[in-house]
Amino acid sequence: MDPILLGEILAGSMFLGVIGMLMLGFPVAFTLAGTSLLFAVLGNALGVFDLSNFGALANRYIGFMTNEVLVAVPLFIFMGVMLERSNIAEQLLMTMGKLFGRARGGLAISVVLVGALLAASTGVVGATVVTMGLISLPAMMRAGYDPKLAAGVICASGTLGQIIPPSTVLIFMGDMLAGINAQVQMAKGNFAPSPVSVGDLFAGAFLPGLMLVGLYLSWIIFKAITDPQSCPATPVPDDERKDLLREVVTALVPPLLLIISVLGSILGGIATPTEAASVGAVGATILAAMRWRLSFGVLREVVISTATITSMVFIILFGASVFSIVFRQMGGDNLVHEFLSGLPGGVMGAMIVVMAIMFVLGFILDTFEIIFIIIPITAPILLNLGLDPIWLGVMVGVNLQTSFLTPPFGFALFYLRGVAPPSITTGQIYRGVIPFVLLQILALVVLFVFPDLILWLPSVLR
Repeated sequence: MDPILLGEILAGSMFLGVIGMLMLGFPVAFTLAGTSLLFAVLGNALGVFDLSNFGALANRYIGFMTNEVLVAVPLFIFMGVMLERSNIAEQLLMTMGKLFGRARGGLAISVVLVGALLAASTGVVGATVVTMGLISLPAMMRAGYDPKLAAGVICASGTLGQIIPPSTVLIFMGDMLAGINAQVQMAKGNFAPSPVSVGDLFAGAFLPGLMLVGLYLSWIIFKAITDPQSCPATPVPDDERKDLLREVVTALVPPLLLIISVLGSILGGIATPTEAASVGAVGATILAAMRWRLSFGVLREVVISTATITSMVFIILFGASVFSIVFRQMGGDNLVHEFLSGLPGGVMGAMIVVMAIMFVLGFILDTFEIIFIIIPITAPILLNLGLDPIWLGVMVGVNLQTSFLTPPFGFALFYLRGVAPPSITTGQIYRGVIPFVLLQILALVVLFVFPDLILWLPSVLR
């Protein structure tokens, strides 16, 4: 058999093998690396892969660990975990609930707004979903909310940290797309391409994030008008409303100051994402101290949690590097290029197919798993066909936000299931997120038709 064809067959089989092993429940990082090594040995025996290619792994790993941009990831995770321990989310939810409680759907509206604020403060999805599930879900149940609506609002609002800056997913994608775009442009003969930075992706994701917040709020208002029994009002007693203005200011000012200092400095070009993340980590620690929540025990928990989450993400990245080397060297890049280039509709047809594949993979894989596998494979082809890297990165981010919500392996669903009372069934949680998944698809369509919603702000800030 032709060695090129044999290599492409093995590359495609390896991709399907990785997906199959992940569906069986094997650990992600070990599945990526282990399956790739098995196919590498097989490819070496068949003469289509040279094991000496693994000699580049050490330098690649050192590059990851010394990458200044990626240093922002553990810092933002530290900031998010520290804010979780400082009860900022709890105070925000309780205060916003009182502020909007008199209106039908007021509690749900407060959950969306708090989710957006926490997303812009931390970028950590899991902590946000768990915190809001513990605090707001019992309150919504006592108020007589439809369990499906309550579950859907909490899960969807918690996932806003996926797309609203500072998002750890956007940090990884920004770093990956910067390197891929530079390689693609140099291959075209452009030796001075416009650089792509994490800050550009943050700027591009800002308006789409606000649009998602608006869509969620619109759905809640629609439900309040058409089905008022699903989200009744919760009037606040007069004695509790006396100090409401002071409570609102106290609850809102600290996270707003943190958002301005972190996100504002990045978008304004004052600081790099890593520098801003350092400010955010210190700011979150100061806020915790101001609330008398900072102690050696709390700091120890935050550091351990940060190290655990960071290690989990980077070990997946390391496993994905093994997969990427084997896939490319066996001709997988050519296979993907031929497939995408031959699709009807040109570059937009290829983009639609890639988005559809990522959406389907979101049912069974985590966001980081998808970007570490799919982006290195498809982004070079899509950028070579003429797509803007900022638009591509933000579109992928919005698309993969659905991976937190789609059954059976949506992580936001698992987070909420873990803290929800037994009276709320898993089926109710699954059905509750369906409208919000559809809203995210609608957002993708709007961004596809109106790309300037992504590209306008980065062009202004450059």
